[in-house]
Formats: sequence, structure tokens, C-alpha cells
Amino acid sequence: MTTKSKLLLVVTIMLLGLTAATIVNIALNFREYSIKSATDKAEMAANIVKDGITAHMVNGIMDKREYFLNQISSTGSVEFLRLIRSQGVIKQYGDGLDKENTKDTIDEEVLKTGEPVEKITETATSTKLRVTIPYKATSDNTVASCLNCHNVNKGDVLGVISMEFDITETRNSGMMTVLKILGINLLFIFVVLLLMNYFVTPYMKLFSNLQEGIKKAYSGDFSHEFVSNVGGDAKNVVKQMNSLFSKMQETFGDIKFNLATFIPQGSVSISDPLHEAKTIISELSDIYKFKKTIELDASKSDVYIRIIDILKLKYHVGHFAFYEVNNVTSERKLIYSTEEETICFEKTNKNAMECRAHRTNSVTISTEFPNLCRACVSQNLDYVCIPFNINHDISLTVSMTSGNRDEVDLMKKNISSIRHYLEAAKPVIESQILMEKLRDTSLRDGMTGLYNRRFLEEIIDKIMSQANRNKETYAVLMLDVDFFKMVNDTYGHDVGDKVIVALSKILKNSIRESDLAIRYGGEEFLILLSNATDEGIMQVANKIHSNFAALSFDVGTSETLKKTISIGISKFPTDGDTIWKCIKYADTALYEAKNTGRNKIVEFKKDMFKSGDEF
Repeated sequence: MTTKSKLLLVVTIMLLGLTAATIVNIALNFREYSIKSATDKAEMAANIVKDGITAHMVNGIMDKREYFLNQISSTGSVEFLRLIRSQGVIKQYGDGLDKENTKDTIDEEVLKTGEPVEKITETATSTKLRVTIPYKATSDNTVASCLNCHNVNKGDVLGVISMEFDITETRNSGMMTVLKILGINLLFIFVVLLLMNYFVTPYMKLFSNLQEGIKKAYSGDFSHEFVSNVGGDAKNVVKQMNSLFSKMQETFGDIKFNLATFIPQGSVSISDPLHEAKTIISELSDIYKFKKTIELDASKSDVYIRIIDILKLKYHVGHFAFYEVNNVTSERKLIYSTEEETICFEKTNKNAMECRAHRTNSVTISTEFPNLCRACVSQNLDYVCIPFNINHDISLTVSMTSGNRDEVDLMKKNISSIRHYLEAAKPVIESQILMEKLRDTSLRDGMTGLYNRRFLEEIIDKIMSQANRNKETYAVLMLDVDFFKMVNDTYGHDVGDKVIVALSKILKNSIRESDLAIRYGGEEFLILLSNATDEGIMQVANKIHSNFAALSFDVGTSETLKKTISIGISKFPTDGDTIWKCIKYADTALYEAKNTGRNKIVEFKKDMFKSGDEF
């Protein structure tokens, strides 16, 4: 039902209610008035009869009263008129004309009580008014005194006068009057509704037009033109609305499109574009704050921690793992996990191409297909895995898991938003990777790829602190190529470089990930072995020594060159309470090896110090 129809219906109901109340009030008042009027006339007629009978008695012509009574009874509205004598009068004067004794209970009641009675009898076709009044004895010391003729006391009831009137015509006249009033009211209602329809219709059209324009505005369309035939204030409203919508179309109409350059359309699925714009702007604000924060972070690890906090605090992801993938080697490193064990097979960390999300570079959602990713161990958890490429070298993978489908649906809803944060972090992470490369380059030897002495100077304090805290031990191996200067002088620096590079490869292949191999300077190399046993230390030293001795170098004159190395060994904290001391002691042991024939492995002993050489 339209607003206009509702308004007309309400007005009609109100007017009909008012009409009904008016008609009922008029009908009740008219009936009361009609009955009161008829009653007054009946009482007046009864008193006339009473006075007439009294006059007949005084004049001694009571036997002539029948004519008088017939004259009154012949009035059109009088149904009957009768005189009823009391028992005292009957005893004194007899029954009278036509046995003037009681005819019904009303006559008896009035004779008994001396009080008049009025009774209305209504049927569907007629209305009767019965009036019965007493005739009491009076004494006013005149010839009209009742006591002169009757053996009664003053106030005794001599009889009653009983009359019945037909007031049907009065009732019918009242009904006709009510019907006329009803007709006039209905005509008035009809005219009012016509006038309302005439004057309200233009406003209703304007209202509908406004609704249509606002509805379009909710969907981002401000091109609606408001029209109305109503003048005055309504015309001004239409003009102002058209002006407002025109400005909104110019300014807001393109906001969503412009925002999409920052956040792709469809990432926020809301039917109200105003609310959508607010949501996108709020998202942009949060991402901007996030980006400004990570730009001041000191390292890539700090940025990763920020991303982890976003997943926890903003998106309330309860279970997830965060990986860094080396795109060159396809190795995957676990940065953080909320669980002790992840849902992926261990082989996935060695070969990230086993991960469907990384291999396809697309979001993998387990609910889309049974056993979607073959690298997943768990059969009881659903997962949403988001890959994100940082650059040619590095990618990230966020693997979110849950056993609750509602949580998975929420994860799916947040995919685009999470990617926005990764996108914001991308240039910062790239910058951190570049800085790490530059720093790593400055801390590595360009020829061998091993860490250099500068790196040792930067890292040694951290190693010492960790060793003291965790009660760790270190073995220090100082290596030197025997008679290396002769190689450069005899065969040239190209051959010397080949010897250095070959030795560095042997060092890399002979130690663990937790160990360090450093080019200490020239042909000198330093190795730090963490938590190694005495037997393990010697095994590493002998392996390096023998593998290098087995090498042959082409010197370009159809001959080959073989070289040997000397190794000095000291142990922290057995030989010294600092690693710097142990490096000095390993160098002392190396010096001892060279002075005693070279091509050997020598462990440091205190007696190797000359007087005054101790730390």
C-alpha cells in the first residue's frame, strides 16, 4: 500500500469514527428528547383529565363525563384513556362507567403507592408510552375540596388516570433526522477525501521522487533529477536537492573508482557505497599507519613481527604459520607458528614447490576441493594459504588453519585485506633485503664468499654473550697456506686466487651450519666450531688438511701444483676466557706449526708463549 493510500485510509477512518460518534450522540439525545416531550404531553393530558373530572364533580354532572373522556380519547395519538376508582370510591359510589376498576398491575401499583408510573414499550414497528398518575384527595377549603364528597382523608388516592400514547411517528421522525445527518456527514467525508487527494497527490509524487533518488544514491548513483509541480517551499527543496546531487555526483561519484587504485574493487563487499567508502578509507588509514611504522623498523625480522601482530590482533587468527621462501633455492624457512607442528610435510620446507599455494602463486582454500594440497598432513583441519611474492629472491606464505567452518569463512573474507598489508610491507621488505645484501656484501669476502674479518669483529661480542649465557664451547682453527707468497710470485695472482677459492670451498663443505668459516686475511682463514668434542675438532681439521692436500692446480704450463696448509687450534673456554684470546692462541699454535716444519695440525699449549707474550 502506498503512503498516499495509507494517509487517505487513516483520514477516512478518523472521519467515519467522528461521524459514528456524532450520529450515536444525536440519536441518543433525540430519543431522550422525544420521550421527554411525549411524557410531558401525557402528564399534561392526564392533568387536564383530572381537572375536567373535578369540574364535573363540582358541577354535579359526573354522569356526563363519558363525553368529555371520549373527546380526549379521540385524539389521534391516544391509544386508550381510562379512569380507575379506588376501592373506597367504588364502595361509596359504585363501579362507575364500564366498571372503572383496575385493569393491570400498573393500575394496582399506582393505586397502592400513589406514585405516577411511566413506561415505554418498543417493538420493531411501533413505540408506546404508558402514563398512569394518581388522583389524590385534596382539601383547600373551597367547593373543589375532595373531602366534601368523599369519605376519605386528605392525600388518599381516589383513583388513577391511565393513558397510552403512540409515539411511533416521533421515533420515525427522529430516525429520518439521524439518517439525513448521516448522509450529510458521508457527503462531507467524500468531499474532504477528494480535496485531500487533489492537494496531497503532488506532494506524494514528490515524496516518491525523493525516495527514488535516495535509493539510487545508496547504490552510488547521484544522477537522479528531482521534479515536482508543487510550488513554494517544496519547489525550493527540489531545487536544493538537485544542486546537492549534482555536486555529489561530481565529487563522490568518482571516489569509489579512485579508491580502487589503492584497494581493488570487490575487496569490500557492501551494498552501501558510502559505508563502503568509509570502510576502504579506514582500511587505507590503518595500512598507512602500518607502513609508516615498519619503515622505521631496523630489520626484516622486525617487519615480519609486525605482520604476525596484524594477523593476531587485527584479524584474530588463532592458528597460523608464517614462512619465508627462497625463490632461488626453493627452500622454505618457518618464521613463526602458533603451533609446535605445522600442517605441512617436512619435505615442503626443503622444496617449497611442494606447496600448492607457492607453486601456483594463488590462494589455496581447503574447502574448495577435497585434499586440495597434497603437502598437507592434517585431515581434520581446514586451511587458507596465502602466497605473496616480494621479489625475484624472496616470497612469503601465510598458512591459516581452523577446525571451525565459520572461522574459515572469516579467513576467506579477510584474504584481500591481509594481502593489502603484505603489499604495503613489500617495498619495506625489499629495502631490508637490499640492505641485508649490501651489509652481507660488506661483511663477506668477494672472492670466496666467506665472511670477512669485519664480520668477525661485529659478531664476536654476540657470540661471546650467547656462549656465556648458554654455557657453549668453541674451537678456534686458524689456517694458513704454506709458502703461499711463492705461488703468487712464481705463477701469478690468478693461480694464487684459484688456491684461495679452492680452500674456501673445502672449508664450506667441512663444517656445519652452526659453524663459521672466515677469511681472516690474505691466505689466512679462521674457523669457529660450536660445541664440538675434541675428537670432532680433530676430525674437521684432518678432513680440511687432507682434502686440500689432495688438490692439484693447473698452472698453465702443462704442470700441476699441489699445496699444503698448516692449522693451529685453541679451545674456548679451556685455553682462554674470551674468544679473542683463543684466536690469538690459535694463531700462536699456527706459528708453531710453521716454525716446526709446516703442513701439520698443532693444538695450543701454554708453553708456546715466549716470555712476555701472554695476554
